[in-house]
Order: sequence, then C-alpha cells, then structure tokens
Amino acid sequence: MRRLLSGTGMLCALVGTVLLIVSIGAGAKDYGQAGQTFPIIEPDLLATIENRLRHAEASGELARMNERFARRVEAKVRKPDPVSGLSPADRTREWDFDPSVILERDIRDLKGRLIAAAGQKINPLDFLKIAQDLVFIDGENPAQMRWATSRYGESQAKLILVAGSPIEEMTRRQRRFYFDQQGRLSAKFGIQHTPAVVKQAGKVMRVTEILLEKGRAS
Repeated sequence: MRRLLSGTGMLCALVGTVLLIVSIGAGAKDYGQAGQTFPIIEPDLLATIENRLRHAEASGELARMNERFARRVEAKVRKPDPVSGLSPADRTREWDFDPSVILERDIRDLKGRLIAAAGQKINPLDFLKIAQDLVFIDGENPAQMRWATSRYGESQAKLILVAGSPIEEMTRRQRRFYFDQQGRLSAKFGIQHTPAVVKQAGKVMRVTEILLEKGRAS
C-alpha cells in the first residue's frame, strides 16, 4: 500500500511539472527584434595586410615608403650616430686591458677530445699577434684627424672614428676608415677620451689616451 501511494505521488509530481512547462510555453510572447544584428565574422589578418599592401603599392605609397627607408639607411651608413660620452683628452693616461676570458663550458674538437676545460682562463694573445694599432679618433675634430693620418700609415693602424663620416673620409683621403658602432669597442677598452691608441703589449692590450698639444696636432 505504501509503495502504491509512493508511486502515485511521483506520478502526480511528474504531471504537475509537465503542466507547468506547458503553461509557461503558452504564456510566452514574441517581442520582435530589439535591434539590428550582425553575423560574427573574424577578419583574416593576413588577407587584411595583403589588401593594404596592394592598395599601398597601387597608390605609390609603398614605393615612397621604400625610398624614405633607403634614404635613412644610407644616411646612417654615411654618417652613423656619434658615440656618446666621449670628449677630447685633457691629459695623457695609460692602462692595460687583459683580454683573458674564463670558459663557461668545455671546448672539444670534432672527435670529442678536450681542448680546454670549463673554468680555465684563456688569453687570446697567447695564440695571436695584433700587428696593427687601434686608433680611436673624433672624425669631426680636424686636429685629431691630422694627427692620426700623419702619424699612422694604413698598414700600421686601423683608424676608428667615434664621430663623423667614414665613407666621406675614405673618399677624401683614399684610405680605409672604420667606425665604432654604438661605442662597443671604446666601452670594452674603457676609453673615455680621444684620441686613444690600443696596441698589444705582450699578453695585454695597452690603452693610451693622448693629450694633443698644439704643436703635435698640426
């Protein structure tokens, strides 16, 4: 009897639920479209870029952009940004730079044989000789340019500008000039003033910042 009553109760609950759903559905209304809707479309990024490039090419803007870029690159090559923080030497000073490095890992040849072990100190000057001096000069300083070009032949030194145009100087003087891009070399050697000369002295590189006297500069 209890099972019958229980089953009857469950049936009544199920019927009540169905009637409730039907009544809700019967009371639902269509209120129309509240606003304009659009389909969700994700644009193809590559296609968008391609279309813009085609438009720029057709209008001539792409050619103008390439021309402006080429002019900027040529200007930087002809006259790079000067190395910041350097000034003419107000006194002569000298120090030694040790180029030795400590290996972080083992160096082995193609057959796996150990050449140098991690932690070992290696000095490149044990294996090579630097024949040419490195002369750092301000290419916009006439006194430094006269001093360097009259003192050093091309086989004796590499003339490295920290300001000025190496291409213009090569054209004018018919010899090779270099440029210390972003001041990497002068920073490595600790150079703060020009002219400065770096030369090999045994197992070290000797760095000398030179005060140019008026008589010597001419």
